[in-house]
Amino acid sequence: MNQFLPHLSLLILSLAFTAVKPSGLTASESTAAVSRFQEYLRIDTAQPSPDYAKAAAFITSQAEAIGLESQTLELVAGKPLVLLKWPGKKSSLPSLLLNSHTDVVPFETDKWAHHPFSAAIDSSGRIYARGSQDMKCVGMQYLEAIRLLKKPGFSPDRDIYITFVPDEEIGGHAGVEVFVKSEIFKKLNIGLVLDEGLASPGPEYRLFYGERSPWWTVIRSKGAPGHGAKLYDGSAMENLLKSIEAIKRFRTAQFDLVKAGVKAEGDVVSINFVYLKAGTPTPTGFVMNLQPSEAEVGLDIRIPPSADPEALERRLAEEWAPSSRNLTYEFKQKVPVVDIYGKPAVTVADNSNPWWSLLGEAVKKAGGKLGKPEIFPASTDARYFRELGIPAFGFSPMANTPILLHDHNEFLSKDEYLKGIEIYESIIKELASYHGNTIDDETKAEL
Repeated sequence: MNQFLPHLSLLILSLAFTAVKPSGLTASESTAAVSRFQEYLRIDTAQPSPDYAKAAAFITSQAEAIGLESQTLELVAGKPLVLLKWPGKKSSLPSLLLNSHTDVVPFETDKWAHHPFSAAIDSSGRIYARGSQDMKCVGMQYLEAIRLLKKPGFSPDRDIYITFVPDEEIGGHAGVEVFVKSEIFKKLNIGLVLDEGLASPGPEYRLFYGERSPWWTVIRSKGAPGHGAKLYDGSAMENLLKSIEAIKRFRTAQFDLVKAGVKAEGDVVSINFVYLKAGTPTPTGFVMNLQPSEAEVGLDIRIPPSADPEALERRLAEEWAPSSRNLTYEFKQKVPVVDIYGKPAVTVADNSNPWWSLLGEAVKKAGGKLGKPEIFPASTDARYFRELGIPAFGFSPMANTPILLHDHNEFLSKDEYLKGIEIYESIIKELASYHGNTIDDETKAEL
């Protein structure tokens, strides 16, 4: 291992990059590609009742048309995961996995200018649909890029797998989490994973090498009940509000670092209050002259890989939910910030990692430019791969685009979508042709 990493930079310098410009799309190909994107967007895969069967049927039909191998896995009943394969000439090389999720978040129809599943295109070329940014665009860009590459007869050296997975929007527990534990996954010999990123309001594409881990937390408070007019110490509401005030101070301090430009959003601990529950209900509301004996608050806490999780949990136990004030806490979800090797669950994003160099070169060849690598502020399925020590980057080629995932009127411009196909054409070609050394488990721990 000590001899491997020093040679990686030399390996990068010695790589003979094939300076082949992406072939690009003709007018008729562009029209057809947008039409297929709209067809995918119109499939209702919104949680909590996504039509996964229809989405899987659409994806497998596209795979058949392109000439890709396909199989539909049901590792959890009713949750189909579509696994496509473009076989390489040298299957012994670590493979490339292109991952995307088929489900989308719910929406409020009356808040949209166009129905969220209409995939309507306005006069400026904006395609409005739930999933246009998050992330049906990327899944289709994978397929359209492969379609372009196959047209002149390009064949990858390494195996390329493309996955369309369920339930990312509700944690991925019935999707990628079970997939990476399966015997099928263990046989794929994955060397690199590409997954979703975020839109960029500016001209540079954003690329993510790690993400914040969710700690979904409930704090519960107990206290003696009493008449609504009585003043006394130690009520459930008073105990809980003291905690909320302490949490608000911490949240403000973290947010101030972002506002001042000292840290990026993905580099601080974020805390948001998602619900507050208390009171004695009645058919018309709540009892107004009774102080409740119990109260609770729900928190969405996100922790960057650079944070000290033990220190944060001590703060939670001693300051935010101390037992001395009749407070308890429970994690509804607690994702580790380290991988199976005990290292921060991030992928090296500099020239010591050949995948990083190849990715940047490919984007450049297609006329794009990467911004500074970032920590994703939320969570994606990429975390399940990074936890295993598998290098994974989050990348959605959407420049000059407002960030509208989970928002009303989510859209992606037709031109940006088509440009993203050419970006992925270049990326897939570059990564598929790399002949670097096979990456063993020890090297994964470093990358």
